[in-house]
Amino acid sequence: MSELLKVERLDVHYGGIQAVRDVSFTLHEGEQATLIGANGAGKSSTVRAITGLESFTGSITFSGKNVRKHKPEALLRDGLVMVPEGRGIFARMTVLENLQMGAWLRRDTVTVKHEMNAIFERFPRLGERQHQLAGLLSGGEQQLLALNRALLSRPRLLVLDEPSMGLAPKMVENIFAVISRLRERGVALLLIEQNARLALEVTDNAWVMDSGNIVHHGASKAMLDDDQIAQIYLGEMPV
Repeated sequence: MSELLKVERLDVHYGGIQAVRDVSFTLHEGEQATLIGANGAGKSSTVRAITGLESFTGSITFSGKNVRKHKPEALLRDGLVMVPEGRGIFARMTVLENLQMGAWLRRDTVTVKHEMNAIFERFPRLGERQHQLAGLLSGGEQQLLALNRALLSRPRLLVLDEPSMGLAPKMVENIFAVISRLRERGVALLLIEQNARLALEVTDNAWVMDSGNIVHHGASKAMLDDDQIAQIYLGEMPV
C-alpha cells in the first residue's frame, strides 16, 4: 500500500500547555487505524492538526502535500475528510441539504442521487425526515447524517473523532456497521473512539497515546489480546 498520511515530530501547544509532543506515525492507502488513550491524551489535538484546524510544529503530509501550506477546503478536495466530535452538522439546513453539502464538489449528479437514495433506504429515519431541519434529529441520527455526508464527499482518508459518544447501544451498532464497510470502499480510516475495544475490533493498527505522546504501537488484534493494554486502556480487569 502506498503512503497516504505521514506525521513527523508533531507538537501542538495551547499557550503554555503542550497537548501533543513529538508524535510520528504513517497511514497507508486503505488502512484502518485508531488512536486510543484516556481523555486529554492528545488524540483530538492530533487529528485537528492533521486536518488543518490546529496550528502545530513538525511535519504533516497528506498525499504528498504539506498540510501546513493548504487550507482545510483544499485538503477536502484531495480527499481528507473529518467528522469532528459533536458531529458538525448544519442544524438549520434540512437532512437532504446536509447530504447535498457532502457531495458539493462532485459533478456525477446521477450517481450522487443514487447514493443518497441508498442512504435513505438503509436508514429509513433519515429518509422520512429528509425535508426536516437536521437540528431536530436525535443525537444518533445526527451522527449517522454526519457520517453519510462525509462519505458522499468520496474521501480517501476519513477521520472520525468520537463517533459513538453519548449514543444509545443500537445507534452505536449502526454507526460501526457503516465504519466496518469503509474497507470495502477502499477508504482509509483514522478513528478516535471512547470505546477502545470497539475501535480495536474494526481497525488494523493502533497507536496508544498518553500525556501527548505515543507510548505503544502495534496491530489492533494484538492489543486486544494484550492483558496490560486491556487493563490500562480498555478498563478490563484480569481474569
